[in-house]
Amino acid sequence: MNDSRRIRACRHRLEDGEAVVLSPGPNLTYLTGFETSPSERHFLLFVTPGDEPVVVAPAMYAEQLEGVPAEAELWDDDDDPRDVLEDVCTAVGDPECIYVDDRMWAQFTQDLRSVRPDAAYGLASEVLEDLRIRKDEAELEALSRAGELADRVSMEVRGRGKEVIGLTEAELASEIDRLLTEHGGEEPAFETIVASGPNGARPHHHSGDRVIEAGDPVVLDFGASVEADLEAGTARYPGDQTRTVVFAGDPTAEFRAVHGVVREAQRAAIEAVEPGVTAGEIDRVVRGVIESAGYGDAFVHRTGHGVGLEVHEPPYIVPGNDRELEAGMVFSIEPGIYLEDAFGVRIEDLVVVTEDGAQRLNESPRRWSSQ
Repeated sequence: MNDSRRIRACRHRLEDGEAVVLSPGPNLTYLTGFETSPSERHFLLFVTPGDEPVVVAPAMYAEQLEGVPAEAELWDDDDDPRDVLEDVCTAVGDPECIYVDDRMWAQFTQDLRSVRPDAAYGLASEVLEDLRIRKDEAELEALSRAGELADRVSMEVRGRGKEVIGLTEAELASEIDRLLTEHGGEEPAFETIVASGPNGARPHHHSGDRVIEAGDPVVLDFGASVEADLEAGTARYPGDQTRTVVFAGDPTAEFRAVHGVVREAQRAAIEAVEPGVTAGEIDRVVRGVIESAGYGDAFVHRTGHGVGLEVHEPPYIVPGNDRELEAGMVFSIEPGIYLEDAFGVRIEDLVVVTEDGAQRLNESPRRWSSQ
């Protein structure tokens, strides 16, 4: 059977009578190394415990699917893809439980239900989350490169100092995007955030036409995707880093104090990371520092999120998450304090859990001054 190590791991998590059915997206890419965008045409990968994986795809994909570790069942535009689904379900043993991709379009789940109405249905994350949550060597290498790239751009932007004064947020965001690709990124991993002055109090601010002024705290949140060579195919892994910088002039005393609190909260959280500690405990460390400083109500989001094929994925560093950390997990630690109509401060690094602690994947300066 010509399946990849990841497909074998998925198959071993399934019992007789079960199947995972994936549509284009991170889960399919994780198992096969094949990337394509979702469309109105049926493109579905079937994985069962005892049979070779089968991909149902439009005939136009025939050449692209060469090398994909699955048998291809192709259909033409004048075919009814539900007939193909019926045939494939029969061929893979009429699964009694089907785990569908968490983000599969409703059209495709409904068509699966129409051909197997008596099957039980669940989510593919029940099978794949435990596989994807621990990164392998190739993934860690790619995430490390993405971190180094973000560091390089961060230091270059910081080094411009007073040259940034007079630019709009959108202009600086465009320049950051240019640098990310110039220095080797495939593309920005998400919409770059440049939030200056009072706009920094909005955690997911969209960079706009506000002009950056001397003394403004500026929240910079960005990263680029880099390509990783996997056992089967390739995939893109993102960087994600946040710094809060004053490019010129003197910020307020309150900003200096708040920046110090956020930096200390992040340091304490990273020091607390080790296998066996829960995600919720890391969140609690961060909140403890911020609450002790009197800013508990101003920390309005989770402490962090996993990073892999997606910028946001498990493990989520949130209150009450009892998921124990394991070596190979990668996630952000990004405490923030947001004071309405004044400023915001966020400092974010990605960390990988090691056998006895944590390793940062970002090492650019975290101080607020540009020099």
